[in-house]
Amino acid sequence: MDLVTGATGHIGNVLVRELVTRGRKVRALTMPAEDLTPLKDLEVECIEGDVLDAQTLATAFQGVENVYHLAGIISIMPGKNDLLKLVNILGTRNIIHAARTAGVRRLTYTSSIHAIRRMPHGITIDENIPFDPQHAISSYDLSKAQASLDVLQAAQAGLDAVIVCPTGVIGPYDYRRSEIGQIILGCVQKMPQVYIDGAYDFVDVRDVAQGLIAANEKGKKGETYILSGEQVTVRRLLETVWKFTGKRFPPLRVPLHMARFFTIFTPFYYRLLQLKPRLTPYSLETLLSNSKISHTKAQRELGYKPRPFTESVADTVKWFIENMHLFKPAPTSMK
Repeated sequence: MDLVTGATGHIGNVLVRELVTRGRKVRALTMPAEDLTPLKDLEVECIEGDVLDAQTLATAFQGVENVYHLAGIISIMPGKNDLLKLVNILGTRNIIHAARTAGVRRLTYTSSIHAIRRMPHGITIDENIPFDPQHAISSYDLSKAQASLDVLQAAQAGLDAVIVCPTGVIGPYDYRRSEIGQIILGCVQKMPQVYIDGAYDFVDVRDVAQGLIAANEKGKKGETYILSGEQVTVRRLLETVWKFTGKRFPPLRVPLHMARFFTIFTPFYYRLLQLKPRLTPYSLETLLSNSKISHTKAQRELGYKPRPFTESVADTVKWFIENMHLFKPAPTSMK
């Protein structure tokens, strides 16, 4: 039996699909009243629980061999976020305790490339660079870095655990509209796009799911594996989406100095109107940061091989078109 926390998320539901396809028995830990649409029609046992509730975790872990811990809060908004830290740090510690108590075979923790210390341009980011909560630029980065260190400490104390760090995830089955998914959906919905000159490393969600399983099966105890894909500019992303939608609208390029000025106010705008944030100081910094990221270790030790970026975009566009009834047009914003 495999237990997946965060099973309704983008990576989570695709991981469940991959495990089921491979004939694994899967249990999904879901929050009470959570929308289970991403798991619809999948042969999966759903059990309600909360990573902050140790008692529900004890029940969920009964009879479990492997645990894939993906549950967490993602945020690109500035400022302190106590709930984020609770879920991402304390929640992970609770998962570690439950795994020890239940005697699971292996815990596979999904961290983030943002948990690793940010490096200047010109340096290739790989697993030799440490997790660094002390110099994190956001509450999210800090929480993932600290949680990763907790998993490593648990592995050193005897727990069989491995860590994977995906980069920017794209791909089909994006029910909750990830950051890049929202951009692709906006193009599909014929919405005008604005952008800045920036780039990032994007990886297909299906490759991440397969990488997680490979880490569980082949990874070395206490090791970290980066699951990256391909470095792509925002302009190339838009042009690739237009290629597969057959629709093109003249994009508006926002100068960097203007984008920096806008990010002073955008967090207040998103909070006031309760909109999903897009352009924030964090997202801008990410697009301008060093995104030369290596997956050589995962390729060598896990057999990891990400697919071409164009294939990921084509399949994502196709999935959004086929599931357009699930999404309402979203307000235009910059990223």
